[in-house]
Amino acid sequence: MAEDTLITIMVAAIIIPAVVVPYVRGHRRREHAARERFEKAKIAGLHAAVSMHPHINVLSCIGCGGCVDACPEDDVLAVIDGKAVLVHGSKCVGHGLCAEACPVGAITMMMAGPGRSADLPVLNEQLETSVPNMFIAGELGGLGLIRNAINQGKKTIEVIAGRPRVKSNDAYDVAIVGAGPAGLAAGLAAKAKNLRFVLLEQGDAGGGTILQYPRRKIVMTSPVDLPIWGKLKLTETSKENLLEIWQQIMAKARLTVNGGEKVTSIKNEGELFQLTTPKQQYRAAHVVLCLGRRGTPRKLGVPGEDLSKVTYRLIDAESYQDCDVLVVGGGDSAVEAAMGLALQGTNRVTLSYRKSEFSRLKTRNVERLDEYVKKKAITLLFNSEVKLILHKEVQIALPDGVKTLPNDYVFIFAGGEMPFEFLKSVGIRFQERVIN
Repeated sequence: MAEDTLITIMVAAIIIPAVVVPYVRGHRRREHAARERFEKAKIAGLHAAVSMHPHINVLSCIGCGGCVDACPEDDVLAVIDGKAVLVHGSKCVGHGLCAEACPVGAITMMMAGPGRSADLPVLNEQLETSVPNMFIAGELGGLGLIRNAINQGKKTIEVIAGRPRVKSNDAYDVAIVGAGPAGLAAGLAAKAKNLRFVLLEQGDAGGGTILQYPRRKIVMTSPVDLPIWGKLKLTETSKENLLEIWQQIMAKARLTVNGGEKVTSIKNEGELFQLTTPKQQYRAAHVVLCLGRRGTPRKLGVPGEDLSKVTYRLIDAESYQDCDVLVVGGGDSAVEAAMGLALQGTNRVTLSYRKSEFSRLKTRNVERLDEYVKKKAITLLFNSEVKLILHKEVQIALPDGVKTLPNDYVFIFAGGEMPFEFLKSVGIRFQERVIN
């Protein structure tokens, strides 16, 4: 018996180290890599969440890593020091699978960044605002994801279709503002319900909000049904591919989008709303706002700015590798984006600013940018102005003439107009949720 016990101890002494030691080493490597990603995200200003994200109760978290495995986005979550950590918050779009996977309920989904307040419009279960017959669909209401936007766009139209039709011959049953996923889904649903509707988009009628998506990779965790088109299933795709699919859907459904019509005001005229755009006025019994939370980016107004390679915000810097990239702007967002892209080590990054020097940067960004420029990781062009954007090149005017640069992507950080003041001017009430 003693001999059997000795043999058991000897076998255990051999097997346990053979299993445990590689596991511990692998865990340490993963944690070290996660720390590096976290530091890189902080340098690039991408660690904080900007919309719906997981809030982790560190007292309850057991560090099992189930949330990390469940997240379909790369490197959003990691386990550091035995606790789950939101490493790359700006990449989180609120799938919520991490919360479902947590075995101890340590994760809840919240809006905005940790410690910040998030203004959300007051909506009822039918997605109707405090202004009767005016609805909000999509991320402006607090939920991200293409799937959520599509479902909410459809839901608003189902509610409207159940109400009395407009009696005026020169008015629409519904005016839909914004041609992103929520707006297009609402337009398809309105067409399927035989409603009289108009779909207004401030940008390109062929792409609209999709052209402004700030990421190369787009993930859909489950399929969704689109009226007229049928089931849309995109487990992982690119912005360009999504744009092509939307154009196919619009063509099949013969869906008309009035592009270049930014709604500048909405007035309540009794039973109807009057919507004003730079081109004309529209009257409608109902309004569905599908504007998004990112607001209206200020554009350069140059030829080629409507190409899909142009965007106004950076989220997943890691997905850009071995690219010629132009970043335009002189604020912290532009500088942090340039540093985040340069941090990948394989990109050729140019930062263009129309003035002769920076005047409003954080001190730490000035110091870090100087380091990147000295290392020639970023080419800095002062007194420069973008003149033309082509598929593989950009033309920039400099004091000594126009220079042509090879280019794969353009990021423009020229400021913009957030939609909240516009919504408040319409009469929509907001609730404030403070996240501790």
